[in-house]
Amino acid sequence: MKKTMILLLMLVFGMALLSGCSSTGGPQDGEGTTGAEVGDGSGTNTSAASGGGAWTGSPLEDPNSPLYEKVVYFDFDTAEIRPEYVDTLRAHAEYLVNTPASRLIIEGHCDERGSREYNIALGERRADSVKRFLEAEGVSTVQLETVSYGEERPVDLGHSEDAWAKNRRAELVYQ
Repeated sequence: MKKTMILLLMLVFGMALLSGCSSTGGPQDGEGTTGAEVGDGSGTNTSAASGGGAWTGSPLEDPNSPLYEKVVYFDFDTAEIRPEYVDTLRAHAEYLVNTPASRLIIEGHCDERGSREYNIALGERRADSVKRFLEAEGVSTVQLETVSYGEERPVDLGHSEDAWAKNRRAELVYQ
């Protein structure tokens, strides 16, 4: 009985670990979006940039869709959403409102400067800032979850301003 329970726990843990892996796609330099139109939620994108209906996959994976961008970058020591990410977040809000079965985890991240405790709190403020924005745009609270990783999951291991700027972010992870 004990061996079965241990095997079951290992299987569940392994599945949870694998399901947590995801890719955020898109540029990592903090540049804005393409300005393409959002698909209708049916899985078909009709953006002008893609030639009108050329994309047949999920709008979340269409490089010509603003939904493709799933990272919001922040300035040093702040949780204020920068103006260049407002259109991207509005597109995600529209998608979530139109697809109520969709769920989103908003991951807050920081650069390495500051204490571990401070960075966890700042990452939480960043994730909460994005969550509040989406809720203000009409997204249901049951669709949104936040988590803070603080400085624990850097995308750039460097110790320069360029590296730190890439690590000050919130990532949108669809479930």
